[in-house]
Amino acid sequence: MAIDPEGKRLPIKLDTATNGEYLPMPLPYPVLVAKRLAHDQASNVSRRLGMTRRAFLKSASGAAMTLLAMNRAFAAFGKTGGRYEVPDLAAYEPELAEAAIGGKEFIFDIQGHHVNPKRPWRRPTNRWTYSLRFFPQADCGDGAIECFSAEHYIREVFLDSDTTMAVLSAVPAAPGDDPLTTEDAATTRAMVDALEGSHRLLIHGLVRPNLPGEIDAMSMQKEKYDVAAWKTYTQWGPSGKGYWLDDPDVGIPFIEKARSLGVKVICIHKGLPLFGLDYAHSTCRDIGVVAKRFPDVAFIVYHSGYEPKRKEGPYDPKNASGGVDSLIKSLQDNEIPPNANVYAELGSTWKLLMRDPDQAAHVLGKLFKYVGENNVLWGTDSIWYGSPQDQIQAFRAFQIAESLRERYGYPEITAELRAKVFGLNAAKPYRISTDEIKSRTASDRVANIKRVYSEDPDPSFASYGPKTRREFFDLLRYRGGPV
Repeated sequence: MAIDPEGKRLPIKLDTATNGEYLPMPLPYPVLVAKRLAHDQASNVSRRLGMTRRAFLKSASGAAMTLLAMNRAFAAFGKTGGRYEVPDLAAYEPELAEAAIGGKEFIFDIQGHHVNPKRPWRRPTNRWTYSLRFFPQADCGDGAIECFSAEHYIREVFLDSDTTMAVLSAVPAAPGDDPLTTEDAATTRAMVDALEGSHRLLIHGLVRPNLPGEIDAMSMQKEKYDVAAWKTYTQWGPSGKGYWLDDPDVGIPFIEKARSLGVKVICIHKGLPLFGLDYAHSTCRDIGVVAKRFPDVAFIVYHSGYEPKRKEGPYDPKNASGGVDSLIKSLQDNEIPPNANVYAELGSTWKLLMRDPDQAAHVLGKLFKYVGENNVLWGTDSIWYGSPQDQIQAFRAFQIAESLRERYGYPEITAELRAKVFGLNAAKPYRISTDEIKSRTASDRVANIKRVYSEDPDPSFASYGPKTRREFFDLLRYRGGPV
């Protein structure tokens, strides 16, 4: 993994990188100001402390300093709906920084991704082959693509972040074009198990129920690969047309099959509209309908319905055709109360919201209020954005402004609530014992390797993904069309 010996990268990654599913979003001007402030401050503070710039940025104080720069920039532009609660002296005092952004929570990241660089999907005509050329920020051997291998996934997630446990998920692709098959995911799980990291990694089974034979093949995935949940993309389809979960010919048979197999956790990509595909099926209209019909099934809404181009404010049922409000309205229309069988996941959503405290406050506040404080789940979409550690540190420090809490009934984000989001909430649908996992992970080989590594860590601070519209559209032209 390429490193950053001169300390040119900030530990809190403020850039335009995407996960390849949505167009890069320009950085808001306050974030550009925050980056300049953070870079200047990193040079000044490291000199005063007699440290190299790289050594300072690797410390907790380096990350705290970046969050403080964000606070200053956001406040200067009137963005005060949320802030990162970090003491001013944390940039100089590692103990203060660690108290603000460190922690020992059980962190269960339920959305992770990597690819298998050796699979046949790397033929020149496959869209994923070209797309990964636009993740060039690090050279890991055989070009940038090796940065997305199982080995680098394990390093980025389990060594360079505080993640305890994760779920390896799938991406939308036609059969044969999967960058990571269920078999590949099972192989990665076995690699983690071989490090005595038993139960640190769970895997999804990808289901495209609008393809012939996919629903029947769920039995094989369950029996052969012991999948912990199902992943589906309602927006995806063989001819560019998606489906609804309450479709009697597609969605309902899929859910019924999941129930009959006893794997009653269904993760659905909603929001982050896939470029070039039918927008409607990315919205959450169908979530409440099926949640009411199948109360014994856990429906985990990936990305919480969030759309990068839609500005999020307080919940408005009259303007809820998309975004997070479409999820909330679907629940209310179908009388699904908070903390029921619908869960909101934060992968990519929190990564994008980190750079806009006002929207972050409203999205988190709405999810806690309407989906439930017990039903908001941690996910990061790693390793598309590199290590998830910066997302973890930022969430540990983020707080919704008291004025918004009072006006809209949002809760204060306490240590207890953070712990729920980080992992305790996801333990319920995945039916895991957090006490058992904590006991196992305290002394397995992964933990021992991490203890040695943490004495001299070497994080890359790299984020991956197309960062410009040109890169994104070059990728699109090469693959001959949308996903």
